[in-house]
Amino acid sequence: MNRLVIIGHGMAATRLAERIVNIAPNMYELTIIGEEQFPGYDRIQLSHVLAGNVDPSGLLLKDEKWYYDHGITVKTGDKVIELQPKDKIIRTEQDLTFTYDELVLATGSSALRIPVPGAHLPGVVTFRSFDDCETMIQMARVHRNAVVIGGGLLGLEAAHGLNALGMNVTVVHAVSTLMERQLDWHAGKLLERELRHQGIELAMDAKTIAIHGDHHVEFVELSDGRRISADLVVMAVGIKPNVDLAKASGITVNRGIVVDDFMRTSEAHVWAVGECAEHAGVVYGIVAPLYEQVEVLAKKLAQMPAESYKGSVPVTKLKVSGVEVFSAGDFQDDDHSNTLVMMDGLKNRYKKAVFRQNQLTGVILYGDTTHSAKYSSLIRQGATWEDLEKAGLWGDNAESKSISSVETWDNDDIVCGCMGVNKGTIMNAIKAKGLSSVDDIRLETGASRSCGSCRSLVGQLLTYVTGNQVEDSNRLCACTDLSHEMVVEAIRVHHLYQVHDVMKQLKWKNPEGCSKCRPALNYYVRMVWPVQADDDPQSRLVNERLHANIQRDGTFSVVPRIYGGVTNSEQLRKIADVADKYQVPMIKITGGQRIDLLGVRKEDLPAVWEDLGMTSGYAYGKAMRTVKTCVGTEFCRFGTQDAIGAGIRLEHALEGLDTPHKVKMAVSGCPRNCAESTVKDVGVIGVEGGFDLFVGGNGGAKVRAGDFLIRVRTEDEVEEWALAFLQYYRENARYMERTATWVERVGIQAIRKTLENAEQRLAYAQRLRDTLSRWRDPWQRIVNTDEERRYFETFHVQPS
Repeated sequence: MNRLVIIGHGMAATRLAERIVNIAPNMYELTIIGEEQFPGYDRIQLSHVLAGNVDPSGLLLKDEKWYYDHGITVKTGDKVIELQPKDKIIRTEQDLTFTYDELVLATGSSALRIPVPGAHLPGVVTFRSFDDCETMIQMARVHRNAVVIGGGLLGLEAAHGLNALGMNVTVVHAVSTLMERQLDWHAGKLLERELRHQGIELAMDAKTIAIHGDHHVEFVELSDGRRISADLVVMAVGIKPNVDLAKASGITVNRGIVVDDFMRTSEAHVWAVGECAEHAGVVYGIVAPLYEQVEVLAKKLAQMPAESYKGSVPVTKLKVSGVEVFSAGDFQDDDHSNTLVMMDGLKNRYKKAVFRQNQLTGVILYGDTTHSAKYSSLIRQGATWEDLEKAGLWGDNAESKSISSVETWDNDDIVCGCMGVNKGTIMNAIKAKGLSSVDDIRLETGASRSCGSCRSLVGQLLTYVTGNQVEDSNRLCACTDLSHEMVVEAIRVHHLYQVHDVMKQLKWKNPEGCSKCRPALNYYVRMVWPVQADDDPQSRLVNERLHANIQRDGTFSVVPRIYGGVTNSEQLRKIADVADKYQVPMIKITGGQRIDLLGVRKEDLPAVWEDLGMTSGYAYGKAMRTVKTCVGTEFCRFGTQDAIGAGIRLEHALEGLDTPHKVKMAVSGCPRNCAESTVKDVGVIGVEGGFDLFVGGNGGAKVRAGDFLIRVRTEDEVEEWALAFLQYYRENARYMERTATWVERVGIQAIRKTLENAEQRLAYAQRLRDTLSRWRDPWQRIVNTDEERRYFETFHVQPS
């Protein structure tokens, strides 16, 4: 078996390995050597990691099992420092030696630093890797002012992430237009207006001449004399291909490693691909061309017929600070071009099409990128103005025409611009592999792996092939193509405080929403903005709207809170008196050690609560329900810790907390686990000298034992870790996602790593306390408000 070694483990390298094992599974003994500590991951989404919306592990392109299953040797955290092409030998920084039959250089690129005084001061960073993100996140927790040098794509993503983390951000850009490589002047100005609206300051036509500070950055000096305070400076001024290894080994290098139409370098059996490669004088820094290069190289290495690489049409589709942007081809005006432009300042939309010799050569879309994939295809085809008009993309009635559905596209038309996946590839994969979900297609082909904006198109193709209506699990609901994470990010960035504001800003397909998205949006706005948000009762589920569990016969259950399952004779008398007075048909001891009054009529609910004089147990809500306890050291001869005291403390600390789904808790006084702590969302077990915390347990239809989180010594630590975990869950889980599902999706290691950072843990716990400090018992409010009491008197729920 021949030895194939890939130096570099970025997106191009991972894609190449994937294609090789698919088309030539037994041809090579494959080794990948990467300088970073992580295997290949999606750099495009680093801004989401920075903003705190995506866990870094979710960006890995392949998991450890995939490499193992395909017999691929992976070496991370080691740099290749010597290449001897004549002997086919490479040597690493850790003094490891590898021999090869074929070698691929996929060394990628590095972030540039502008050569100004102070460029290497502490607090001056670049934005290129997981480590960069972690550094910026840590600094954002303790500092307030950030300056981002560079108003290109990378700089604006950094600015967006830091703004989402609460920093005061100023972008310094040397020219007059943002993202000048992807946008023209008009689109750039629209983006500039939007960023200022989001609270990001912009210094345009401004050159940085120095960065000042004694032992840490303090301010940035501009050429016009301005000084901008800065605790953090992010340099995002571009990238440079990593060519040093190739150059030192005698391989021909210009700006990048020079390659021919089959990605061959000047040395036999040495190839180059991705951001480090230069083809026909061009180095590409976006993903789609890299994958087109990979396809050519993979077939060549597999000794299969391969068409030569002829260069790529540069295509950029992304979301910049919540704004959808697309550009493709050559969109600059000149004396030899004809240009069509449509601009709607009220809707914040702009589109531009450039023709040369009556052929479409470039397009810009700003604000609405719905038809971006079709535009990409038309550019490749050299489409005319008449072709755009026929497709319903332009003309007098373009807005009212329906564009042909993705099913009618040609097989060569690109569906996923980020990953360069065309319609034919997706269709063939569905048929050959029996794929049944959008996520299956993503894993098999890469389509929708990156920005995710093409998921709806992928879903349409899946429905077309299988005949089954596809429910995209990543979308919040059918009213939008956005994921839960994208919606939360938009709420944070655009400062959206109301459900209708979210739907309007994000252009909901159904302007009134649906029963799935409205409760989710209502939760998200309150979670992100606990002070400013306006609760919308009509967007709540019926049980939460009425603060009671509706029963089969149209009556309701009343569950007062009994902290830790501990009651007294006075409470029991009250409950008994209420049961007699209102002729309650059944009194039930619940599994959570509370008392449930079943069969209460709706019109009696306010009076029942008034007579009880107890707070709501939230048995009806997506909220913290109860803390179940055992006797613990109070009476039990086996108890090692005070389960009752710890449980009551937790229940008081978390009372009224709304969460993505119901949350149940328990405290057991010893490892006998009488309170069943290991099948709770948060479970605590007393041990000698402390407490063990478990999270993500579930005792429902799908039983799951909780994962061990941490062992602590005191009740103070129990409370701190429990609050921090729940706030981390609140901020990162999807609405209607139980902790069990979320912990499995995110991974206990990632959760533990986040919360082991004391500063982060305290911040999460404090945010939760701040949210709960505003809680008021809903029944006290209803009982004391005539208008709300009348609602219960006049509204009737019919039995189902």
